[in-house]
Amino acid sequence: EALKIIADQFSNPTIGCVSGEKRVAFSSDDTVSSKGEGAYWKYESLLKRLDFEFYSAVGAAGELFAVRTALFASMEEDTLLDDFMLSMRIAQKGHRIAYTSNAYAVEYGSLNMEEEGKRKRRIAAGGWQSIGRLVPLLNVFKFGKLSFQYVSHRVLRWSVTPFALFALFPLSAILGYRSSSSFNVFYVIFALQCLCYLCAALGYARRNNPNSSKLFYIPYYFMFMNINVMRGIYYLFSRRFVGGWEKSQRK
Repeated sequence: EALKIIADQFSNPTIGCVSGEKRVAFSSDDTVSSKGEGAYWKYESLLKRLDFEFYSAVGAAGELFAVRTALFASMEEDTLLDDFMLSMRIAQKGHRIAYTSNAYAVEYGSLNMEEEGKRKRRIAAGGWQSIGRLVPLLNVFKFGKLSFQYVSHRVLRWSVTPFALFALFPLSAILGYRSSSSFNVFYVIFALQCLCYLCAALGYARRNNPNSSKLFYIPYYFMFMNINVMRGIYYLFSRRFVGGWEKSQRK
């Protein structure tokens, strides 16, 4: 059934790649590694659907996607995110990436947060690698909507956002201290960040507790992801890739 749904998308000649939806299965006794990833992919799936409605999805999920045979191309041997690179190079040639949530793949989350960290570091490293190999897509004058989507959805997330996130904390405190306004918006921003970091810290403390609340594990998983983006830079430049990586253990 999933194959039929995907094949139907290719009736549109502008479509060069079709991405199905990734879903993460978890139960009430699972911990943050599964529940956090599940929440993240619900958000990511929403973005992919909105991206496709606007113009094109930005990359395909490797669990379930298809490409036109004539557009398939082998990746460099050391490519970390081959699904993303293959699909985006098809988009770079002028084709769109379709997204369909009716065709989906289900998998379990990582065994624990340590194993999830391996995945996130590899994905972040692959993101930095992809930015270097997809430089032409930064040209908004040539690629228009696709370039805007790629930069806002991927490039900023993998490069600027983690550093800006952690820089915001001391900067809002400094600007709040120096502000003479009667309503100090910077102190409000600083206070909200303190609350978020507190919830993340509690989420970390309860990361192996299956009864941890979303109020704690979602902020923790958000911080966990951004920290691992920065760790991914070290991961990328500290070793030589030969077309593989250490696989993380799944539940």
